[in-house]
Amino acid sequence: MSMSRARVARRIAAAAAYGGGGVGLLGGAALGVLLTEVALARRVVGGHNDAPPRADGRYGSSFVHRLGHEPLLLGVLGDSTAAGQGVHRPRQTPGALLASGLAAVAERPVELRNVALSGAQSHDLERQVTMLLSDPARTPDVCVIMIGANDVTHRMPFARSVRLLSDAVRRLREAGCEVVVGTCPDLGTIEPVYQPLRWLARKLSRQLAAAQTIGVLEAGGRTVSLGALLGPEFEQNPRELFGPDNYHPSAEGYATAAMAVLPTLCAALGFWPEDEERPDATRREGILPVARAAAEAAAEGGTEVTAARGRWALLKHRRRRRLPAHTEATPHHVWSRARREA
Repeated sequence: MSMSRARVARRIAAAAAYGGGGVGLLGGAALGVLLTEVALARRVVGGHNDAPPRADGRYGSSFVHRLGHEPLLLGVLGDSTAAGQGVHRPRQTPGALLASGLAAVAERPVELRNVALSGAQSHDLERQVTMLLSDPARTPDVCVIMIGANDVTHRMPFARSVRLLSDAVRRLREAGCEVVVGTCPDLGTIEPVYQPLRWLARKLSRQLAAAQTIGVLEAGGRTVSLGALLGPEFEQNPRELFGPDNYHPSAEGYATAAMAVLPTLCAALGFWPEDEERPDATRREGILPVARAAAEAAAEGGTEVTAARGRWALLKHRRRRRLPAHTEATPHHVWSRARREA
């Protein structure tokens, strides 16, 4: 299965790189069933339209007096998952969890700026990147992007989806920002979604996740698979890990995802122990062809993929670290700047 997914991912990424259209993945009859089930699932899910809590601000205030250390700027882009849809407290959002965790590991304050938009597809990334780069004096040190689910459910051609994401990563990298992408989540885990949509949704989301990985690596970023991470854990504990709408993650779900992304986020900035940068064969880490690494990562959540040399990539299963117990922003907020640029 992973070899087949690798071939499809290569085709999608190649089409994205050369400006091609969509890659046909489903026959007409299957697509008709999928669209019918999507419409039914949306009506079943429904119900939770509250705006996600705003968590912009400064984290790690206890480190603010360390001389010579300006706050790190963390940007978060993407869709409702990146925005924190489904929880009610700012500290429960993935941006706040990652900002607090990064501050604890780096022992520096971290300023969070989240421009993610609920319902966003990959074509909104251009606007979000422009917002983050609007102040040349405050370019983010690192950005986390979570995108892809709405591209699947709205039938965006995967080649276009990957091209838009790659363009966003490339712009951020050219501005001097490190980039970590949480790839498309496994939509086959959504509780109100039934067969045959569940199988099709899983197949499509994993194919997109693998293709995203290839595109992101070529643009200079690194990826962490969210798909399978949300799969088995969400299926086993849907009441704990899904929010009130049975669609978006709960506070526990976001914490699970943040624990998987945090090590890669820290490593991108050089704050992770050097002895953990070498591949560990006992954890099934190693150098693989890019497409194969992308396919394997799409099937196992929390898997990091970074570029090695040429057509090769490093696949890692980093040890997850528990997040800080308390995650609150100090009163130093950036609301006014966000409002001016919204």
